[in-house]
Amino acid sequence: FAFWDWVGGRYSVCSAVGMLPLCLHYGFDIMIDFLKGANDVDDHFASAPFESNLPIVLGLLSVWNTSFLGYPTKAILPYCQALAKFAPHIQQVSMESNGKSVDITGHPLSYDVGEIDFGEPGTNGQHSFYQLIHQGRVIPCEFIGIVRSQQSVYLKNEIVSNHDELMCNFFAQTDALAYGKDAVQLRSENVPDYLIPHRTFSGNRPSLSIMLPELTAYTTGQILALYEHRVAVQGFIWGINSFDQW
Repeated sequence: FAFWDWVGGRYSVCSAVGMLPLCLHYGFDIMIDFLKGANDVDDHFASAPFESNLPIVLGLLSVWNTSFLGYPTKAILPYCQALAKFAPHIQQVSMESNGKSVDITGHPLSYDVGEIDFGEPGTNGQHSFYQLIHQGRVIPCEFIGIVRSQQSVYLKNEIVSNHDELMCNFFAQTDALAYGKDAVQLRSENVPDYLIPHRTFSGNRPSLSIMLPELTAYTTGQILALYEHRVAVQGFIWGINSFDQW
């Protein structure tokens, strides 16, 4: 099983070194679906017009947030426990690839490149660092939601399922980041005046939402390839080589 010397570790999932153990663990048919999903986004990246090309749009948003608005950090927030290791993986794909101080010709850069990536699944993050996101520093957020749960739980005499409750959290967070909550709204909720400064959300904070119809091998391949190509787009615009690894 060849492992070519030009395949960087962070891009090796679809190579023999990644696919062999994954096939042994999940089965060949499942991993073929994973590769088909990744290939679907490869084709989309190569052929879709710029204005509807998802890796290009995401890459442009990252460059805008980082280089123009001065927000160096990005939070990746999948509302799906099966994607618990997605943010750490993209940390490597992004920060190892675009962590550079010189351009592609070796000349020092006069501007900062790369993003500081972090993240946690769903409500884990809400109880960990969302207050900073809502009321502290401005951190562009990327929410990943799943329409149909892998493991929905319905309890007798319960109106909603666990997945419906999870997605209510998903949409509430993006809504709060966009619109915030001001003093007028808080007073209408009978919040005492002395607490209003502490409970105000400014809103107008950047976020985007990606919705997958369901989490399968195919859509997992799609989301991985989407983020990989997005990193490449950022490197192209910044004029750096995202694929070396000295």
